[in-house]
Amino acid sequence: MAPTLSIDDQLAHLTAAATRLIADAQGAGLDAAVPSCPDWSVADLVGHQGMVHRWATAIVVGALPSTDLDPEMDAAIQPPAEPAALPDWYRQGAEALLDALRTAPDDLSAAVFLHAAPAPRAFWARRQAHETTIHRVDALGAALGRIPTAAETGIGTELAVDGIDELLVGFVSRRSARLRSTSPLSVLVAPTDADAAWTIAIS
Repeated sequence: MAPTLSIDDQLAHLTAAATRLIADAQGAGLDAAVPSCPDWSVADLVGHQGMVHRWATAIVVGALPSTDLDPEMDAAIQPPAEPAALPDWYRQGAEALLDALRTAPDDLSAAVFLHAAPAPRAFWARRQAHETTIHRVDALGAALGRIPTAAETGIGTELAVDGIDELLVGFVSRRSARLRSTSPLSVLVAPTDADAAWTIAIS
C-alpha cells in the first residue's frame, strides 16, 4: 500500500483540513448537530478529532509504544470540560501533530495499525490527512445543516484517490472489517475521473 501523495502533500492537506474543520465547527456552533454523525454534536466532533491528533502525536514522538491507549495517556488527551476552551485546545493539538510529523525522521520507528502500511512517518501523515479531511466534511455538514455534496467538500481528485486506496487496501483487508459475503465475489472500484482501479475479493 503506497501513498500516491508525498509526505509534504499529505501534511499540506492535513493543515488545510485542520484549519477548515475548526472554522466550520465554530461557524456551526458547538451545540449544532452533525448530520453525518447523528449521535454527535459539533463539540463531540471537535473533541474526538482533538483526541485523535494527540493520540497520533504521542505515537509519532515515541510517548506511546503501541496504538493502544493506556489509562494515563487516555486521561491526558481528553478534551477540556469547558466547551469554550475546545477551539484553542483543538488548534494546539493539530499544531503539535504537524510539528511532530514535520520534524520526524524518514526512518521513524513507530507503531502503525494497517496491513501493508507504508513507513511510519508516511503512514501517520497519510492517516491523519484523511482522518482530518473526513471529519472536516462532518464539520462542514454541521455548518450547512445537511450532508455536503461531493463538489461542496472541495476534496481534489488526487487526495480522494489516495483516500480510496487507503480505505480499500488498508482498512477493508483488516480481519475486523465487516465487508463480508457468504458467497465469494469480486468488486471493481473504478473512479470515472482518475486513472486508478481496485478489485476487491470478498469472502
